[in-house]
Amino acid sequence: MGDKFIGYQCSLCGTLYGRDEVIYTCPKDSGNLDIVLDYQSIREKLRPEDVRQSNEMSLWRYLPLLPVAHPDGPGTPLWAAGWTPIFHTDRLAVELGMRSLWVKDESRNPSASFKDRASAVVVARAREIGAEIVVTASTGNAGAALAGMAAAVGQRAVIFAPRTAPPAKIAQLLIYGAQVLLVDGNYDAAFDLSIQAAEEFGWYCRNTGFNPFTAEGKKTAALEIWEWWVRESGPAAWDTRLTVFVSVGDGNIISGLHKGFKDLHRLGWLEQIPRIFGVQAEGSAAIANAYFHGSETITPVSAKTIADSISVDLPRDGVRAVRAARETGGGYVVVSDEEILAAIAHLGKVGIFAEPAGATSYAGLVKALRSNLIDRQMPVLVLNTGSGLKDVRAAMQAVGEAPVIEPTLQAVKRVIK
Repeated sequence: MGDKFIGYQCSLCGTLYGRDEVIYTCPKDSGNLDIVLDYQSIREKLRPEDVRQSNEMSLWRYLPLLPVAHPDGPGTPLWAAGWTPIFHTDRLAVELGMRSLWVKDESRNPSASFKDRASAVVVARAREIGAEIVVTASTGNAGAALAGMAAAVGQRAVIFAPRTAPPAKIAQLLIYGAQVLLVDGNYDAAFDLSIQAAEEFGWYCRNTGFNPFTAEGKKTAALEIWEWWVRESGPAAWDTRLTVFVSVGDGNIISGLHKGFKDLHRLGWLEQIPRIFGVQAEGSAAIANAYFHGSETITPVSAKTIADSISVDLPRDGVRAVRAARETGGGYVVVSDEEILAAIAHLGKVGIFAEPAGATSYAGLVKALRSNLIDRQMPVLVLNTGSGLKDVRAAMQAVGEAPVIEPTLQAVKRVIK
């Protein structure tokens, strides 16, 4: 690990801790901890060109900017997380009257969601500290990511998931060999129980908005966006400010993106941080509510949305999620389930199959344009955070059933478009 990882700082009270003083949240106020790196040392030893010239095509190309040492498992799925494609979706841009629009497709990760980034880094950390078992609560994606990354290196994992999680996601957990406990309650109940179990049995807890290493994994998407935008725009890379749209549940992905851009800024590698817009479902909008009220007080809601991956009563990383939008000049957008389903169908037209939570970000962009929150001349990147194969039932709601016909050419002629 070297000396690049100095310690932690509480996002609420600002207290600094050594790297062996705390594990999860601030002992004083339970605030989320930001991992602190030795930026001066990194700057002296590393140039941005060194990163951009790396031959490693995974998130581990950013190992010098991560608070873990070289992890186990080269050649396994642990080393396939990250470095996901960014597609220039010209037809969607024309349809929306935009100058330029890209989609970063996180469904290309090993377990088909953004959550592989966090799990890869947490599993690397678990191996460093000798953790026997890693546990997490999940509506499916975070659990599948942990189970897959853990399986890659022979790490034991226990997953608590709501019994209502989509069957495809539960199947992933079981196939990867994790011990799966379905909780007769929602995500928040599973979250609380997983923490109690971690304390009781001495397990290492991966929970988002709780374990500070999750945001470090998720920040790697920001590092990839930085590299891509430099290549896309050439020498004048950040003269034109990029705007990023991302779906938000517990707040950890948007917080991780913000952390990645801030790290680059502190290193002097990024002059202008992109605007970040968070998008929440109407039925799970606790963070957006706080943002709209100019507050950092996150009031729980009774979450209900088709986008199960972002359905959260009490977001565990809400304060940093509010700040990610406010401090970058971005904002929040709230969308209905109907708008989310429409977004799934729209993304499908350009070959991107998104689950409801993944399509939520695109639904937010559409609404932001209609509400004149952003200029149509702005370059925009949207994150699809997960594969539509995670929730086929929702996908069928978005497009409807296929017709059943008799095996004749006449029948084909009756229904063909």
